[in-house]
Amino acid sequence: MEVFSWIADNIFGTPAIMLGAIVLVGLVLQKKDFSHVMMGTCKAIIGFLIINSGSNIITGALNIFSPVWQEVFGLQSTALANYLGQDAFTAQFGSAVTLAMTLGFLINVVLARFTPFKYIYLTGHMMFWTTTIFAGIAVQAAGGSVEFWPLTIFLSIIMGLYWTLQPAITQPIVRKITGNDNVALGHTSASAGLLGALAGKFLGNKDSDAEHMNLPKKLEFLRDSNVITALTMAVLFVVGGVIVLTKDTETAQTLVASAGAQNFIVYVIVQSFTFAAGIAVVLTGVRMFIGEIVPAFNGIATKVVPGAKPALDSPILYPYAPNSVVLGFVGAFVGAILWMVVLGNTVGYVFVPPMIALFFHGAVAGVFGNKMGGIRGALIGGFLCATLLAWGQYVMVTFFIGTTIPDTALWAADCDMFILGPIVGFLASLLF
Repeated sequence: MEVFSWIADNIFGTPAIMLGAIVLVGLVLQKKDFSHVMMGTCKAIIGFLIINSGSNIITGALNIFSPVWQEVFGLQSTALANYLGQDAFTAQFGSAVTLAMTLGFLINVVLARFTPFKYIYLTGHMMFWTTTIFAGIAVQAAGGSVEFWPLTIFLSIIMGLYWTLQPAITQPIVRKITGNDNVALGHTSASAGLLGALAGKFLGNKDSDAEHMNLPKKLEFLRDSNVITALTMAVLFVVGGVIVLTKDTETAQTLVASAGAQNFIVYVIVQSFTFAAGIAVVLTGVRMFIGEIVPAFNGIATKVVPGAKPALDSPILYPYAPNSVVLGFVGAFVGAILWMVVLGNTVGYVFVPPMIALFFHGAVAGVFGNKMGGIRGALIGGFLCATLLAWGQYVMVTFFIGTTIPDTALWAADCDMFILGPIVGFLASLLF
């Protein structure tokens, strides 16, 4: 278990190292010279770290955006005292999660080698996160008492199948988005993307591509994805900031005080441009990273798993449709507000919008929706993403109440987890 824990923490838990090692192996298998191997490996790691840095910039801006809009609507998170904390859950079931993640990855490689589904899932942090969530659901469904090996084997099979089939299901549309078959999507936003594509196909207008908007000459600056991202977020930030300034609550005063000596409206405007800067950093990192991992992965695809393709994190799609990324988030944001009101006034549940998921999942839904249905498809795709997150959170909290499931499984699960969670729970209840 110490060996598996070391692998989980230092390989799967450190995606830059895992992906750098894959590039290194791929180049060595192709018998590239030492200089080429070193350059490709280093640039792949640097590219991934640039992506990660951009994601952290985006997350930092959203961590300010989220409390601003929570205050606008007076949202308060429900206490989690009745649920097992993530640390306590990890202490009790972390060994099973760690081993299941490792064995599940091996199952994924074997399936890619001997089946037509030639995809190897390489989004390390999502591998750990998804395994943890499904472990919590399985433990809860079993009444909180599951032996180590049955739980480990169950999770290994579930994760191996999911990591193999999820990229395969989304690949036909990813191929249309990227214009090639070099990479696949390996992310828990797949269901949001498929919903966006379906809605775009039947409700959108494919001729109105968000990436080729016809604009008057005076508005041609909106063709630049950096500009349209900054301006869209500035509007959302400023509207929320102005409303917060009109409130006299303790939370509102704390938010205003967080700007320090800077005017609060100026502060939120800077945050909107910081968000846009994060997107620009991600796009730069993606271009560098993809430029190294795709040719290097050919070595693995040729020698180890013939025809295999890497399934990677959601930002790999952003350079192909940056405007759609923004439209997807706008649609998701509007949907989150709507469902917050509807859920609160119908079933009495306070939906707390997870802004991180709304952006990264809404972006995928927007890119898929735009490819199949233009601007309208991107907006509707984002809206459907919010619908899935809102009702998924409500169902998870309502029907998975107990003391054995980790609180993160209730509040921070992603779109695919909400879709597959009840299925995993049902299977666990039958087996355990």
